[in-house]
Order: sequence, then structure tokens, then C-alpha cells
Amino acid sequence: MDSTAPEAVIDSRYVRACDLHLEEPELQPFCLVIFGGVGDLSQRKLLPTLSHLFGNRELVQNFSILGVGRQELDDASYRNFIRKALDKYSEEPVDNEAWNGFAGHVYYHSMDVQKDHGYAALRKKISGITIPDDEGNKNVIYYMAVPPLLTPIIVKMMKTHGLSGNAFAAKILVEKPFGRDRSSAVELNRILSDSFSDSRIYRIDHYLGKETLQNLIFFRFSNNIFEPLWNRRYIDNVQITVAESIGIEHRGAFYEQAGVVRDIVQNHIMQIIALVAMEPPVGFKADYVRDERVKVFRSFRPMDDSFIDEYTLQGQYGAGIVAGEEAIAYREEKNVAGDSVTPTFIAAKIYIDNWRWAEVPFYIRTGKRLAQRITNIVVQFKQPPLRLFGGSGDQLYPNILTLTIQPEEEISLKMGIKYPHENNKIYQADMKFNYNQNFGTKPHPAYERLILDCLKGDQTLFAREDGIDATWEMVDPMIKRWENNPNRNFPNYTAGTWGPAESDRLLEKEGRRWHTS
Repeated sequence: MDSTAPEAVIDSRYVRACDLHLEEPELQPFCLVIFGGVGDLSQRKLLPTLSHLFGNRELVQNFSILGVGRQELDDASYRNFIRKALDKYSEEPVDNEAWNGFAGHVYYHSMDVQKDHGYAALRKKISGITIPDDEGNKNVIYYMAVPPLLTPIIVKMMKTHGLSGNAFAAKILVEKPFGRDRSSAVELNRILSDSFSDSRIYRIDHYLGKETLQNLIFFRFSNNIFEPLWNRRYIDNVQITVAESIGIEHRGAFYEQAGVVRDIVQNHIMQIIALVAMEPPVGFKADYVRDERVKVFRSFRPMDDSFIDEYTLQGQYGAGIVAGEEAIAYREEKNVAGDSVTPTFIAAKIYIDNWRWAEVPFYIRTGKRLAQRITNIVVQFKQPPLRLFGGSGDQLYPNILTLTIQPEEEISLKMGIKYPHENNKIYQADMKFNYNQNFGTKPHPAYERLILDCLKGDQTLFAREDGIDATWEMVDPMIKRWENNPNRNFPNYTAGTWGPAESDRLLEKEGRRWHTS
């Protein structure tokens, strides 16, 4: 055989399944109705995102945006409100020409969403500003940028007044948290399903829109040097850190009801774990990918009280110094009880009981007012079976793969090499890929990708009902155990540190340590 001949192509539909061309759907005229149109999420994320998409010519010509809120504003004053938000929160200076074009698509409707009488006028407003597509459909997307307790009320009202029925080809975008426990999530999904088909419900977790997380699938399944090692035989442990240097800011009332598990673990961290641990999908259709994520959720080892007591840790920040500035304690934050036992930090060990990951610990930690803002995934590989190099006092480092999601999107691999001019001395080298340095650009913000995917009808990066149910089943016992046995020693970590000292001991007692970078 000619060794220079090209490698034969295996003509199998199973091999080709993931490489099938998926048609890129065309955007249709739409009306995006934002409940909570003057709220914090709209100002910081949604409106800057939509303005940027318009400026980049990624939206269709015939679209409208309708902000809905209790504040008494007309269309002109709402546009002025948005412009101020863009000047404050946009990452790039606002282009005046692009702004003038964008502003012409923006409208406002004032109402109390909890009262019945405002919905008839809302329906009339939507109908008047929505341009039909070529088939005569009025495509309306409702974005629930409101406190979670309002979403079921609004959805029921919309059904009563025909806003989610045949009058509009309607979709709905729902922000996390999806309920506050399993039973409330089941009820929320029942209400949503009563008004919208599942193909038109988009449960948004913005972490899934981050470029590095999306790239994790490509990294794993397009590089054959890693996939054979991606299992219990070669991986010692996996660590996931979602650290924030900020406190709860203006969200005291919400955070008192939520706490760190509902706010971050049930959604963001569970989705990250799924992308690390999932099996290869048979293709990149939405449900093929989501099926594999749900399989991971269903494989979590249930936590009983003894496991929770030994392998989970809660914390709450006290006063301290963060980035050179004084930071107040959680209990001193606005709308927080002076004796609050709400946790702002968690460290825990999780097991995935399936063939690939049996007995490999997944360590998670997340919290407010930590030493720095960083989100990363650290995969620590097992050490070689024999110690061939170095003296008895030398430290041998494991191979560590780190996928950093923020503040810089990058992938790095630490490996051992011989140090120059030294006998048998191991040096830990770092191979690094950085999005900004390699591509000369930063990845698109998560909300841009997710909003465009919703407009196109692609649910790949959105959570599914059965996945939400499974993640609540995982965390509910921990929440219940903590709430029934609150920590009386709060605050137990100083702002500007990496959390309670016990979080280090959680790994140290098993001969491991946290890797920050």
C-alpha cells in the first residue's frame, strides 16, 4: 500500500452524522416584548445586546422592540431612557447613526402586569407594531426579564387574553431561576406548557451562550488526543470554580430568598458539569445535544444527609478588602436581615455514577466577594504509575487542563518538561490558547448568541424541562438540609479571600488542592 495515499474515508451514516449540514434558518420579522423593559437586566444586558446586533446588521429590517413596565413613559421618553442605559453599560461607544436607526424600532407600554385590565391594550399595541412575515404570521417573542414570581402570573394573563394563542406565532424566553425547588419548577413548566408548545419555550441560562463553553464540545470531540483520556482511567478529578469578587449589589431581597445554590449551582454549574461529562451526541440538532446533557443530570449520585454533612460546605462573607477597597459584610447589605443565615458560598464534592466517570470526584465552589472574578474548569489527570524523575524532595506536578470562561476566555495545558542544564529536574510548562490573542477579537457576549438562536428557532443552548427537573432533584436535598440546619457561625469568611478555610480542607483531606488558574 502506498503510505503517501490519503487516508480512506469511512462511508457510514454514523460517522457522518455529526457532520451533516444543518440549514441556517433565515430570520423573520419579529416583535420582541420585554416584560421588565426598564429593569436592571434590560438596561445592562438586553438593550445593549439588541442595539449591538442592529449596529452589526444581524437583525432583519422589519422588527420592533416593545418594553413593558409600570413606569409611566411614552415611546420617546423610553427611547431616551434606553440611550442613557447604552451610554452607561455598552462595552463600546454608541454610534449615533446606528442609534437613530435602532431607536425607530423601539416602543413602550405602561401597565401593571399583575392586573387584568392592561392586557387588552397590550395586545392591541403588539398587533399594531408587528410586521407579518411572508406567510402572514406575526412572530412575537416574550422575554420574561422580571422577578421569578411574576412569570407564572404574566403567562396565565397572556393565555386569558389570547397573547399566546393563534393570534401570534409566539415564543417565550424565561430567565433562571426556574422555580425555587423541584415542585415549583414542575408547576412553572406546567403553566408554560399550558400556553406554549415546548418547541417555543426557551429557558435561558446565559452561561451556555459563552464561547468557551460552546468550544468545550469542539475541543473534546474534534481532538483525538484528549477524548481517549476523558474518563475515570486517566482523570483524577475535575474542579469547577465560579468566583465573583462583587457582593450581591442591589439584589438583597432576591438573594435572601435564593441563596447560592439556587442562584448559581442548580443552573450554571450543573450545565458546566454536563458539558464536561456528556457523551458525544449523534449530531448537532438541539435535542441530540440536550439529550446527552440530561443523561449526565440523571447520573448524579443522590446526596443523603451524611454525605451532605461531610462533603458540602456553606459560607457567608463578612467585611473585608476586595481589590483594594473596603467591602461590607453580607448582613450589612441592603434588604438583608442582620442575622441572615443565607449562604453566599458553597464548596462540594459531586459524583457522576456512569461508566465514564465512576468514582471521579467533581469538586465545585462558587461564591460572592471572593479573591477575584474567575470562572474555570480544571481537569487534573492522574500521575504516572512510577516516579522516574527528580530527587526525593522534588515535587511532581500532574498534567492540568484549564478552560477559563472569564475574565479571559482561554485554554491552557500544564505539562512536565526537563529543566535546562539540570539533571532530572521537572519543570511545569504551560501551553496556552487565548481567544483575544489568537483571533484578535473577544468572543461575542452570551446574550447575543442566545437571542439570535431564539430568533432562528435553535434550542441547542437552552435548558429543557426534563433537565431542569433532574438538576432540582440533585440540589433539593442539600438546600433542605442547609435550611433545616442553618449555620450559626456566619459570617465565616472574609471578603477578598477564597472562602472558608474548610473549603481547602475538603480537598486536602483527600490529598488534593484547588487550582485557581
